[in-house]
Amino acid sequence: MFHDRARIRVRAGRGGDGGLSFRREKHVPKGGPDGGDGGRGGDVVIVADPDRRDLTGFRTRQLFEAGRGGPGRSRLKHGADGEDVEIRVPVGTQVSDEEGRLVADVTSPAARVVLARGGAGGRGNKRFATPTRRAPRFAEIGLPGEEAELALRLKLLADAALVGLPNAGKSSLLARISNARPKIADYPFTTVAPVLGTAEAPDGRQLTVADVPGLIEGASEGIGLGHEFLAHLERARLLVHVIDVSGDVDAAWRTIDRELGEYGAELDERPQAVVLNKIDLVAEVPDFPLGDPRILRVFALSCATGVGVDDFRRALFELVPQEQPRVPVEPEAELADFLVYRPRPARGPAFRIFRTDRGFRVMGEPPGEEELEAALRAAGARKGDEVEVGDETLEWA
Repeated sequence: MFHDRARIRVRAGRGGDGGLSFRREKHVPKGGPDGGDGGRGGDVVIVADPDRRDLTGFRTRQLFEAGRGGPGRSRLKHGADGEDVEIRVPVGTQVSDEEGRLVADVTSPAARVVLARGGAGGRGNKRFATPTRRAPRFAEIGLPGEEAELALRLKLLADAALVGLPNAGKSSLLARISNARPKIADYPFTTVAPVLGTAEAPDGRQLTVADVPGLIEGASEGIGLGHEFLAHLERARLLVHVIDVSGDVDAAWRTIDRELGEYGAELDERPQAVVLNKIDLVAEVPDFPLGDPRILRVFALSCATGVGVDDFRRALFELVPQEQPRVPVEPEAELADFLVYRPRPARGPAFRIFRTDRGFRVMGEPPGEEELEAALRAAGARKGDEVEVGDETLEWA
């Protein structure tokens, strides 16, 4: 089954703790502090994969957690950075946060977006040595990584999209003009999920064509199957209305055009072509006037016999405008091919936790009791550890 929506939870890795150690070698009785810094926590990254077709894989896995940074060690050894986690999604996937704000829109192959950044590693006790404090007996705890609940939504990237009432022959047309092999049968709603196909011209140019499940009156309000997939039309540069000429041609076109307009996203303003299909079933092809400026061409054909199909395939490459070639730019000046709207905090946390030789020390403005307890538990506090908060020394229970 085709899935174009999913929900996931991402959790970046926690930074590694700074090292708390002193140099102890023969003939060096007071070698001083030598604890290294902890490693950075791993990031959670989303990557556009052109080999992926939908979001089915996220039905069985919703949690993505990056690796924790390694702790700093003696002899100023820096902890290893945590391992990043890549989430591979189809090209055209949008990511939104819990409030519905767009976080990322990956619209080109191999585009990468960091969804959750790993926490910074803690500083080792060597960092806190001063002329007056030569033996600091504390080191920083690594910061936690970012967490988020995110919604994924796939919007297919197609040059042209076939739309029409059920059983109008869209799947048959897609099979005729592209390499797609959709299910074809003589009953409505044979297609229950969008299908992509690639059409190729003699000069090597390729177009991606999408077949969207048949729309019915009221689809924009959630009636029928097609309303679930109207979003896949938003990025198509040309809409192809496929109409069964054995019925009321004008009424069929108006029904679909009305649903596109009520859905929004400027679908009713998109360039259109009209395909009058199944001309082998009628004695005379009905007229379809070109009075609407959005309609570029009208084609009469039969997917059953193949009459007119080749002419339509050739014209399709003329009707779909070619993408403008990208102007080469310097790598540092090139704009990213994704969108990121999520604001980042302007400053770090109001408090930091340090590990001491007896337990932990909280520096800065301490948070509420529940938040502090959670932070200490994540830092590894155990029963009996001393916790210094300001001028008070508490015992962790």
